[in-house]
Amino acid sequence: MTTIKGKIEEPESDHFCEKKFVVRNKLGLHARPAAMFVQLANKFQSEISIRKGKQRVNGKSIMGLMTLAAGPGSQVVISIHGLDAKRAMQGIEKLFETNFGE
Repeated sequence: MTTIKGKIEEPESDHFCEKKFVVRNKLGLHARPAAMFVQLANKFQSEISIRKGKQRVNGKSIMGLMTLAAGPGSQVVISIHGLDAKRAMQGIEKLFETNFGE
């Protein structure tokens, strides 16, 4: 673990991943993409959270994702803790790369 300007950051490991994404699909993380994200997230044992600004929500909660109001161009940070963190991040990366199929 390292400390930068008073903030503790966990190193990348097999059990922790964090990555920033830009929401690029036309309507943002509206109901259908949020449902796709939650459906994928629930396939993994790891804890998944998504942060927009100072707001952090459970990535396995559709209501949580909807409260982020992540429109097109929004930046979000996905944090994953758990045994299958790397596999979960790979799946989430594909969702964002394909603009949630839109």
